[in-house]
Amino acid sequence: MWKLAVLVWLVMGITFAGIGVMVVVAVPELYNQGMHLIPLAAGIGALVAVPCSWLVARQIYGMTAAR
Repeated sequence: MWKLAVLVWLVMGITFAGIGVMVVVAVPELYNQGMHLIPLAAGIGALVAVPCSWLVARQIYGMTAAR
């Protein structure tokens, strides 16, 4: 199941990191501090994706392993 969780994390981590970066770039108040906030937002997005990908992988594994 770890392999499945890593594969799901690759997709979700990039997606969540991209969402965080887009928020920083789209909000004018945050854009001025982009040099500091863009890496922070990308890192937080990648970290948030870890438990989410574990939950998704567990559900996928549960649905396919029983059959």
